[in-house]
Amino acid sequence: MLMDKRLTEHLRSTINAEISLLISKKCNLSEFDGLRIFLNSETYKMLCDDSLEMWEFSPIALFDMWENEIATGNPRNSLYLRN
Repeated sequence: MLMDKRLTEHLRSTINAEISLLISKKCNLSEFDGLRIFLNSETYKMLCDDSLEMWEFSPIALFDMWENEIATGNPRNSLYLRN
């Protein structure tokens, strides 16, 4: 079920902040650079596709998808999406 657009935008904003922090810690970057990297990822594009309802995943799961994208070129290789 699709959520109200304002709620999905708020959730996406919160998720973006948490993932940018995780990326910045993992890669020893500023949070701004972590956010920039995430916003340019396929994982973020998937998060923005409301039909996929990616907001249902935790930031940790989405971070795992991003890590899989970096390692393999495809966020769909994450354990969270393979099953």
